[in-house]
Amino acid sequence: VQLQASGGGLVQAGGSLRLSCTRYGSGLSINGMGWYRQAPGKERELVAVIISNSNTNYADSVKGRFTIFRDNAKNTVYLQMNSLKPEDTAVYYCKFRISYTDYWGKGTLVTVSS
Repeated sequence: VQLQASGGGLVQAGGSLRLSCTRYGSGLSINGMGWYRQAPGKERELVAVIISNSNTNYADSVKGRFTIFRDNAKNTVYLQMNSLKPEDTAVYYCKFRISYTDYWGKGTLVTVSS
């Protein structure tokens, strides 16, 4: 199983970015997907998780600004990030749970300038 994440970059405060993460190499069912982030000097934290497009959960700090959604046909999870703040600056990681085993993608850096 390989996870390919993309979409990070540099954006000004108030701007938007969309992250994506695609699963390659396995046809097994995906139980859940999620995005996590790790800021410099801090522990990795949950940003959002999705079981289905009607079953999602968000960290309080991103509620109302971020949206997680999935495209099962493309084995892809997305994170739409709006109204970005400097405190959203971090390396963002995707995680897939496949047959109850967790797989992590390589991080993608999001930098929000003030």
